[in-house]
Amino acid sequence: MPQLLAITGSPSVNSRTAVVADHVLRRLSHAGFTTAHLSVRELPAADLLSARRGEPEIRRAVEAVAQADGLIIATPVYKASYTGLLKAFLDLLPQDGLAGKTVLPLVTGGSLAHVLTIDYALRPVLAALGARHVTAGRFVLDSSVERGDGPDRLRPEAELDLFQAVDEFAASLRAVHGAGAALTTAP
Repeated sequence: MPQLLAITGSPSVNSRTAVVADHVLRRLSHAGFTTAHLSVRELPAADLLSARRGEPEIRRAVEAVAQADGLIIATPVYKASYTGLLKAFLDLLPQDGLAGKTVLPLVTGGSLAHVLTIDYALRPVLAALGARHVTAGRFVLDSSVERGDGPDRLRPEAELDLFQAVDEFAASLRAVHGAGAALTTAP
């Protein structure tokens, strides 16, 4: 069974990006994939920023990437690009740290003006790290993440669009690894 890891690069405790990533992981988990979530903000800041690869938490995070068959890389847009927090983590990976991996890029932001962040900022670094296949990513508007008294959720139109990207990601993983159940349009 393929191992999937979501890496979120938001520095926010109440991250909409993490909500989106968790939504994706639930869908993939229901389809039979083994999933985990790495929030870069939870890594020791001094070790991350000083590139202390040998420190236990940093080493475990890098090893989790190495062991994953597929990655969901999720980030909010900051200054028309992915976050510096995510960049600091990606810089810890070896030059071929994504070799052989299928990657689903996800970006959240407040305006559609940043929709090209996936293709012009995130996709090039994923390719430079050797990703086998970077699937069509998705940009999710912050306003599509609804918060309230119950669990956070996505607006239905955003959820359908996101699930289309997730289905393509899962199909790519199944083509390589032959595992995981087929996904349906229901959450």
